[in-house]
Amino acid sequence: MIALLASFLIATNAPAAEVVANCRSMIPADVELRGRVILRNRKGIVQAEHDYVLVRSNAVTRLTIDGTAYNPPADGSKAPTFGILGTDVTWSDLTLDYLEWNDFSYDENPESETVHGQVCCVILMKAGKRAVRVWVDRKTGALMQAEELVDGEAVRRLWGTRIKKFGERWMANVLEVETLGSGHRTKITVEELK
Repeated sequence: MIALLASFLIATNAPAAEVVANCRSMIPADVELRGRVILRNRKGIVQAEHDYVLVRSNAVTRLTIDGTAYNPPADGSKAPTFGILGTDVTWSDLTLDYLEWNDFSYDENPESETVHGQVCCVILMKAGKRAVRVWVDRKTGALMQAEELVDGEAVRRLWGTRIKKFGERWMANVLEVETLGSGHRTKITVEELK
């Protein structure tokens, strides 16, 4: 999940590796998140709601949805296109696994370098045929937005809409995920962080 720990400024000429390292440091290594996944249509009418628990411990991530263990698709190349229980949310949205990919560089053609008024570095992350464009806030190092790409075109987008302090950690507690052109979007809430 999108998290903030401390304020620091990423230099304009910082290498992409420094930007990614700063962003990775914002994500807790060991954490338990509890919340809800809420699918809504264009008019905002709720279509489905699910409780989730995500536990990351000792580099292993476990996800439970409505009390049932959920495992990512066995074929990692299909992971980004399969929404969980018919929602827009994928394993990658909840785990931010693409931040650990080691093939990354500055995006040559960013659509915008600001998200919610924050100046961002735009990084293209790749793993095999998968590609995700991420916006990292230059001021905080936090992930502000991510887009899944297919053949260079955005097909899904994730962004934070609210931030809350959990203990000493600031973190987005409401995220939106949209499959572009689908006519619906899914809200992820973080209600508890341990």
